Amino acid sequence: MGGEKQAGAYCSLDCRKTPPPVEVFLIEIEGKRKGAERQGYLSLHAINFGLDFSAEEETGQHDKCIRHPSNFPLLVNPFLKYRQSANNLGDSEDSDIVALRNYMNAQYFGEIGIGTPPQKFNVIFDTGSSNLWVPSSECASVSCFFHAKYKSSQSSTYKENGKQASIDYGSGSISGYFSEDNIKVGDIVIKDQEFIEATREPGITLLGGKFDGIIGLGFKEISLDYVIPIWDNMANQHLVKERIFSFWLNQRGKEGEGGEIIFGGVNPNHYKGVHTFVPVTQKGYWQFDMDDVLIGGESTGFCKNKCATIVDSGTALLAGPTSVITQINHAIGAQGIVTEACKGFVSKFGHIIFGLLSTFVNTKTICPFIGFCFLDGDREVSIGIESVVDRSDGVSHPSITTPNCILCKAIVGLMHKMISNNNTQEMILKTLGNLCKLVPIPVEESMVDCARLPYMPTISFTIAGKKFELLPDEYILKSGEGDDAQCVSGFMPLDITPPRGPHWILGDLFMRRYHTVFDYGNLRVGFAEAA
Repeated sequence: MGGEKQAGAYCSLDCRKTPPPVEVFLIEIEGKRKGAERQGYLSLHAINFGLDFSAEEETGQHDKCIRHPSNFPLLVNPFLKYRQSANNLGDSEDSDIVALRNYMNAQYFGEIGIGTPPQKFNVIFDTGSSNLWVPSSECASVSCFFHAKYKSSQSSTYKENGKQASIDYGSGSISGYFSEDNIKVGDIVIKDQEFIEATREPGITLLGGKFDGIIGLGFKEISLDYVIPIWDNMANQHLVKERIFSFWLNQRGKEGEGGEIIFGGVNPNHYKGVHTFVPVTQKGYWQFDMDDVLIGGESTGFCKNKCATIVDSGTALLAGPTSVITQINHAIGAQGIVTEACKGFVSKFGHIIFGLLSTFVNTKTICPFIGFCFLDGDREVSIGIESVVDRSDGVSHPSITTPNCILCKAIVGLMHKMISNNNTQEMILKTLGNLCKLVPIPVEESMVDCARLPYMPTISFTIAGKKFELLPDEYILKSGEGDDAQCVSGFMPLDITPPRGPHWILGDLFMRRYHTVFDYGNLRVGFAEAA
């Protein structure tokens, strides 16, 4: 599922999956706190590609699985030609429709029912994993108290299974056991579906999610204990006319109006033209070969031998190898968080530091003076920018290392050296501003100037010989308006070493622009412009 996802849902002996729901990070620029929420399975911080599954019988014997794509010699019909197709995909009248809600363009979830009578849950429909789990009534973890919980005693169709299961997310995990019950998705009911009752959700990673659980829509090959995914059971029980499901993520709706997922067909009102289909090259994920990545119409040359790509509805952003993502982020003018902090610091405090250094003040006292560090005897100790310096109590304060103090000391050192070389204040501040621009973009969030959106290039992905474009307002995540506006690049680095990688992940950011069909009858994925 995506994700951190670190993203996706790789299954191996020691995998990791993205920390699911909400994290908030704060940065300080020019004395202000700038907040950016990190939502969903792909936090804006990093991608932790993988998911560790383990299943345990009551006897205590573990059944570990090693099931990531490189383990599957399942090249599906490699001679199938790429093509555009207007084949019969079914229509919404013969299909099962589930409305999706959208939270911050990061979590898309819909309602299902489990048991008889149905107990309602909001779940992420995740094409990057394959199991269904919801909190159990036996769960005593804090996060479970904020979400719906399944009560087997209240269902007349419940069947005990009891096999233990756990999923490790790296910064959090769930554990519990398998159960069986009827699952209501839209207007259809899947009988005797295996799912996980989560009895433990330690930590806070799941606490802030707007969803209760996850419904995996990947292939059985990456399913814990090889449980048959719910979409497969829909077909096996003849509940859908066509062996497909399709996603439409609403680009233009108000907050909360997320779109829809249709099992068994498509809604022709939600796409333009025909879908371009590409074959699934390796079962497990919805994985295919991408032909090229272009910046402003110019090829990056990275996909000369094709790029393995996964389309993942559980991932909020778009991820790829660092070398290409760095090219993209530079092309759109993305600045790393450190770069922005550096520029803000020089702008606000540069002239003050210059004045203090010009009066021959001891360099060690400058950062404490302006509130970034404080002195404890002869030692310099870091504090936050909003802290108050109080050295009158005589108490020995512990050392706290913060980026603010480190940045301040670095700039003071540079300015002191430049003043010694008789440079003017104007020249020094200009030089420091330019040096800030040279700070490498980190493997984290990359900020952009919202005012530059009209001048940013189109980023394109060639799939099955057709270019799929993303415009700046589609690949930039914007929150707030006016002076409070914050813009973040939607492109994140993801490095997976061969033979598993490299991989690209096309998440919700891509799926908002392109209506997506998952055709498991013909093992292919289709894209058409969303309407």
